Amino acid sequence: MKAIFTISLITLPSLSQAADLGANALDYGGGAWSPFVVGAGIGILSWLTFALAGKAIGASSFYATVAGFIGMVVAPGHTRSLKYYQDNPPRLDWGFAFVIATVLGGFLAAWSGGEIKDEWLHPMWTDRFGDSLLLRAAIGMAGGLLMAFGARLAGGCTSGHGISGTLQLSAGSWLTVIAMFIGGIATAMLLYLWL
Repeated sequence: MKAIFTISLITLPSLSQAADLGANALDYGGGAWSPFVVGAGIGILSWLTFALAGKAIGASSFYATVAGFIGMVVAPGHTRSLKYYQDNPPRLDWGFAFVIATVLGGFLAAWSGGEIKDEWLHPMWTDRFGDSLLLRAAIGMAGGLLMAFGARLAGGCTSGHGISGTLQLSAGSWLTVIAMFIGGIATAMLLYLWL
């Protein structure tokens, strides 16, 4: 509860500033969807997954499932011998479908908002690191591996803790989300300001 109170103290002034600037949840400028409407939609989606499927939104197990599928092709005996896959055999379940639907939904949101561009690298990236696709892919892959490791270590990812956990007022999830923001801000400052 202390974390919620602290976050409220930090974010409430920002929200009041947004209101002063005339921010309207139904008339958000630019091609992107309104973050207010999207946030409300994610909240409703969380209620529906709890009510209809009895599950919390989460995506980090998707990576383990994909690794399990690959393992069953490359080294099936070894994969079956692993404790994790004995308890969680890789299969096409609701969590797998959720992540695929999330990717498709992201594409539809970008397409409908006119955000699809013919560019491989964001201008902010090229200004700082140049136009090497190999470097961008390497950094992206390293970041993805660290994210997957951290998510498994913390027992959830940004969606599991950040949406489902905080929605249930889990103290551990709030602590995890605060740590995510601190880590993200520190990494961004390291990459774009200090290196």
